[in-house]
Amino acid sequence: MEEQYFHSVTLNPDACKGCITCVKRCPTEAIRVRGGKAHILRDRCIDCGECIRVCPHHAKRAVTDRLAGMERFRWKIALPAPALYGQFNNLDDVDLVLGGLIAMGFDQVFEVAAAAELVSDATRLLLSQGLLERPVISSACPAVLRLIRVRFPQLLGNVLPLQAPVELAARIAKRQAARRTGLSPAEIGCVFISPCPAKVTAAKHPLGTARSDIDLVVSVSEVYPHLLGTMKALPATLQELAAAGKTGIGWGRSGGEAAATLHERYLAADGIENVIRVLEDMEDEKLRGLDFVELDACASGCVGGVLTIENPYVAAARLKRLGRYRPVSCNHLEDAIPPEAKWDREVPFAPVMQLDPDPLRAMEMLSKMSEIEERLPGLDCGSCGAPSCRALAEDIVRGYAAEDSCIYVLKEKLEAVMETMMAESFGEKPRAEEGEEVSPQ
Repeated sequence: MEEQYFHSVTLNPDACKGCITCVKRCPTEAIRVRGGKAHILRDRCIDCGECIRVCPHHAKRAVTDRLAGMERFRWKIALPAPALYGQFNNLDDVDLVLGGLIAMGFDQVFEVAAAAELVSDATRLLLSQGLLERPVISSACPAVLRLIRVRFPQLLGNVLPLQAPVELAARIAKRQAARRTGLSPAEIGCVFISPCPAKVTAAKHPLGTARSDIDLVVSVSEVYPHLLGTMKALPATLQELAAAGKTGIGWGRSGGEAAATLHERYLAADGIENVIRVLEDMEDEKLRGLDFVELDACASGCVGGVLTIENPYVAAARLKRLGRYRPVSCNHLEDAIPPEAKWDREVPFAPVMQLDPDPLRAMEMLSKMSEIEERLPGLDCGSCGAPSCRALAEDIVRGYAAEDSCIYVLKEKLEAVMETMMAESFGEKPRAEEGEEVSPQ
């Protein structure tokens, strides 16, 4: 049964040309082309944004909140992702960005990078206790977390049970603002400046917690032009606002989180195809010697999100350079891991790939799938609108498609019909035996 919740990634049918570029690249086989248009299977979509990235016709887009929505709050808090810093050329002072956000109309800025340093502390503490199943998988990328619960549910026990830095940042910022202003939480708005659509979905439909303290999620690409203007108008002497060090800023690029664990036995992979390869190896128990695995759905990490504007490799290099101007870390846990940093509920398996809840019925459908797949050409060409012949066989078994959706099967059927028609058409005329000629009548 389809799980009903908000999806940031959407399709514009008018712009869709029915090509299969997105179909072939979707990591959860969540897209089909039917009737000349792409269709997103909402229960399988993990909002990774890969279809947005590869669509040549710009038919996919991410739905985000508008920046103007912050005006409904009496106290406005900006939560800039570390990836935001990588969008600006020759930036050597984070206070320039943070001051620009204040000039844009925010009352307070709380860096997500600062919360990331607290999550790094909590991760090191949990790893030292030896209570987590190794290798531990980062829970920071919401697209990867949703990918695991859809395609790799047996690895859910390996996922780090900590909130993503942005969620922890929102909780701490709201608590601080309430003490500072005396306002109620409903009057305080936390606005996350996001590099990717998966984080938009995570705020609207969070995993690992009952509700999110993030009120609005706006894209880096929307904030950037406004922020650039306010940054240029700032005075030469900047207000000291930066509260994160090299460790927190490093979370914006691939490998930053893993390096912050201070463990040598770690792996960092970025790009959804590489992530899937690592998860498959983990399923096969090929990575048992590792302590920690950082997985980012976007190339180069969060700086590669589809809601950013800069080349991800350029942005990653900028973050690395920017880290040289900051202390190693500015934020540390005082003692134990605070409750607001932990999951308050487990992340459940999403059985969207199951053929049927009844095991016997599922086995029957699987057997029928195999029979159908044997009759298909095995080319995985995508002409049928499904990503592979096996996916088409599954669609047929589920009743979503017919076998002649395959153009090669349809071609064979048409050829058989033509042969039958030809045989019937000429069947009454005398047929020559081998070596015998038939004279015209």
